[in-house]
Amino acid sequence: MADTTRRTGLYDLHVELGGRMVPFAGWEMPVQFPMGVMTEHLHTRAKAGLFDVSHMGQVLVAPEGGDMARAAAALETLIPADVAGLAPGRQRYGLFTNDQGGILDDLMFANRGDHFLLVVNAACAEQDIAHLQTLSGVTVTPVRDRGLLALQGPQAEAALARLVPDVADMRFMDSTALDWDGAQLWVSRSGYTGEDGFEISVPEARLADFARALLDQPEVAPIGLGARDSLRLEAGMPLYGHDMDAGVTPAQAALGWSIPRVRRNGGARAGGFPGAEVILAELAAPAVTRQGLRPEGRAPIREGVALFSEDGAPIGTVSSGGFGPSVGGPVAMARIPKDIPEGATVMAELRGKRLPLTVCALPFVTPSYKR
Repeated sequence: MADTTRRTGLYDLHVELGGRMVPFAGWEMPVQFPMGVMTEHLHTRAKAGLFDVSHMGQVLVAPEGGDMARAAAALETLIPADVAGLAPGRQRYGLFTNDQGGILDDLMFANRGDHFLLVVNAACAEQDIAHLQTLSGVTVTPVRDRGLLALQGPQAEAALARLVPDVADMRFMDSTALDWDGAQLWVSRSGYTGEDGFEISVPEARLADFARALLDQPEVAPIGLGARDSLRLEAGMPLYGHDMDAGVTPAQAALGWSIPRVRRNGGARAGGFPGAEVILAELAAPAVTRQGLRPEGRAPIREGVALFSEDGAPIGTVSSGGFGPSVGGPVAMARIPKDIPEGATVMAELRGKRLPLTVCALPFVTPSYKR
């Protein structure tokens, strides 16, 4: 059978840098570099980590006839977010939902003045593009000639500003186009690590040059998927396919915050998206929701481990779990009954033994966004 695994424009650079390549969501991606996952994680929290996220989908949605209000209204039929209220130059988090109220994917969407730029998960990209192409009144254009980088960490601004000075003026969730050495970059001040930083869409022809220019900065190191996962877990950020999927509603995933008042019952543009009746009714009083867990000891409690109440009743399974290098211990997330309060003890069944975990608030580390 032919190998259909794809490579990003930075594959050769990853190999040159000693990256350990693994298949991921149909792509061949670096899971770690010689520094190792633990050190890569801590480097990103202390300085700046460069991630290749070119496997993620980038999609342009433009209004036919130039009316952005029409494009926003079209997107609001698929996304339970305030798309119409998003100002030019700003970006928001949103969800695609299905008729049963489940989450088809999560995404970032930016208003770029005359079109919207959407960034979606790699494994869901083709499904999302087909979903968007059901809309009328808009033109949907997958971006195939650009890569995507994420520069994350408290020194990301200093490193990037030496190459592109205007990024220093950007706030969290700003989105704009900036020039670097004749190449147009699409820059947003965002990321998925809990750190200040940027996501940068780069023309494919200049992707490796720009990545090398960033890696030449003294604060910047290449970081693989392993550390990206532990960073987002510590930041309490859900991962599609793990903490949410087509059978998990926004309330169950603790993502009700992404559905603003204007789209909820009583709001000016309430409902009108797939699964609205289920989703909006559940937001008022979810029975189950995603919560943080702190296992005792040093042993991580990983995805799929069964959870029980102290009296032995099954209450769910761990959806994400591992060791948090910045926390200095294991951390986990799970969808469990909402009435289990913070500070309560639940039990994880691991290799025939039941081990205690404490229910706690998310995130495990405090975000450092530039507001």
